[in-house]
Amino acid sequence: MQTRASRIREALEAAFPGASIAIEDDSHRHAGHSGARPGGETHYSLVVVSPAFAGMARLTRSRTVHAALAGEFEGGMHALSLRLLTPEEAGSKG
Repeated sequence: MQTRASRIREALEAAFPGASIAIEDDSHRHAGHSGARPGGETHYSLVVVSPAFAGMARLTRSRTVHAALAGEFEGGMHALSLRLLTPEEAGSKG
């Protein structure tokens, strides 16, 4: 059985080929909060670095990632913390 993190990675790799993707399950930090489940896999932090984000506004980047992960939201994922950068932006963040 695949974990939600591996499904997230697969969906993002399909939507943003060649992207650098870091995924962290933050569910343990949200125990007792809205949307949290005892088994976790509900709250994630993502860092995605992709050339596809060039020329996109921050909101558009977020909407694009949310669209790629719509199935996970429908399946019980509750929240994402996103850091979405172009390679140039990632390089200048030092």
